[in-house]
Amino acid sequence: MKKRCYKEIETLEGLAQAVKEANSGVLEHLAFQSIDLSAYKDADLRYKDCLFLGCLIPNEIQMRMEEDCVVFPTIRMPFDVFPNALYKAETLYKGYDPNNEESFNSCYDTTVYQHYIAEGKHADDIKETLARSLHDHFISDAMYDLLEKYSERDVCGIMGGHSLKRNDEGYRKIVLICKELTEKGKLMISGGGPGAMEATHLGAWMAGRSLEEVDDAIKILCDASLSFNGGAWLSSAFKVMKKYPRNEKYRSLGIPTFFYGHEPATPFASDIAKYFDNSIREDGILAIAKGGIVYTPGSAGTIQEIFQDAAQNHYCTFGYSSPMVFLGVDFFTKDVPVYPFMQGLVENGRYKNMILSITDDPAVVVDKIMNW
Repeated sequence: MKKRCYKEIETLEGLAQAVKEANSGVLEHLAFQSIDLSAYKDADLRYKDCLFLGCLIPNEIQMRMEEDCVVFPTIRMPFDVFPNALYKAETLYKGYDPNNEESFNSCYDTTVYQHYIAEGKHADDIKETLARSLHDHFISDAMYDLLEKYSERDVCGIMGGHSLKRNDEGYRKIVLICKELTEKGKLMISGGGPGAMEATHLGAWMAGRSLEEVDDAIKILCDASLSFNGGAWLSSAFKVMKKYPRNEKYRSLGIPTFFYGHEPATPFASDIAKYFDNSIREDGILAIAKGGIVYTPGSAGTIQEIFQDAAQNHYCTFGYSSPMVFLGVDFFTKDVPVYPFMQGLVENGRYKNMILSITDDPAVVVDKIMNW
């Protein structure tokens, strides 16, 4: 018998609908998340087997809770301990004014990062570690709500270096790849930072637009800042977003971390799952990209992800293996020769179930992902 899951109530609209559907005035087996229940303090309602997660609960409602209800009270922190949705650019960068680059130093994202560093990346205080763990749990919950809207084989990742400059040929290639894959129904994901990651989400953001508009957007970015050092990197992204609003039917998922909080998260990601725990974040990206991963030139982090992904594919950890597409023939065969190394492991039987390909052509990358 399938176990009945708690229905999550994350908005006032969802709360109103739950009240409307209540059987004999009993709200049962619901999980209320970061909801202000004050509007219903005088309503003739009872609560049975419900979870209250970081909610504002008037005394009148507490008196009508049965003993099997569970309450997780609000924990005061500079960050929302019980987020009921993924971050957006406007929430992560709340308080940031693109016309005043200094305002980045006091926006929500920076404030949380400063608190994170002050408490320690590996904090000793139990309240701090509990709050971070709860935050990350609910970010995962919101992320999987998004992923449920897509077939698991339509979720594809881009891995590559954070230092890739905006005027690099590889940057534009990633933009074009992600633009086309997004238009073909894929949800593109990345680590959500600068470089190759920014290119991923710029491509998804520009889905449905012309190549001329794409090139103009890249020019705006390049004219401001080629790398993420400096406030112009972020303000130019907001400038592009204002000039070319995103088509709402196209989305992308950035998964950055406060662990690398000195790298700003790209605002081009329509949905941002920002974690405190980097290990959960890194493994999560590889785990959800069941539609394949495109590897672009990078350093130690990218190389680590290649072999971590290869292990998942070798063991068919999630039921099947997925394509590993390498963009950059010279880089992955000469500069960092992981591709021939992996081919050798396949040939001698050390690796199994690998779906490997390598190219310099964005069209081939799209073909390999779409025709798998």
